[in-house]
Amino acid sequence: MTEEILLRQFAESVARVFVALRKEKGYTSYESFAFDHEFPRAQYWRVETGRHNLTLRTLTKLLIIHNLTLEEFLQRVIAEAVRRP
Repeated sequence: MTEEILLRQFAESVARVFVALRKEKGYTSYESFAFDHEFPRAQYWRVETGRHNLTLRTLTKLLIIHNLTLEEFLQRVIAEAVRRP
């Protein structure tokens, strides 16, 4: 497996987890979620589409918004990756 393939798969799993987390909070739109949490809309869109290379700062902000630990988040990412290899 190449670095690019692994990176794409990881980004897609992370993106799907963030979409699911947003929907769990009752938001149908990434825009309203980003607005309500004072997060740049374009940046959040890139997170949800897997087109953003997350920094630790961005990841930390999102984990705080979703009230998740890093371990809980990574468990979700792993579960998503296993579900859709």
